[in-house]
Amino acid sequence: MTLKLDRLPDREAVKITFTADADLKAALNDYAEIYRRTYGQKESVAELIPFMLNAFMEADPGFRRARRQLAETRRQSSSSQTKEA
Repeated sequence: MTLKLDRLPDREAVKITFTADADLKAALNDYAEIYRRTYGQKESVAELIPFMLNAFMEADPGFRRARRQLAETRRQSSSSQTKEA
């Protein structure tokens, strides 16, 4: 059966921890402060980072192109494994 609405994406949050150097931490804190001044709403660095990373990846045409190729490779691999079974 085909529906107009695609399957909803996984909405479960996943916690990722990483280490940042002092300069990056300071820049992230500054970004959060500039965000607060711009929009009048305080957001923590932890809340901003996922949106910043998403915006960065969406703006990278090389990443988008390579990701589509990766997805196609995975589909082909999955398809060939299904045929072998």
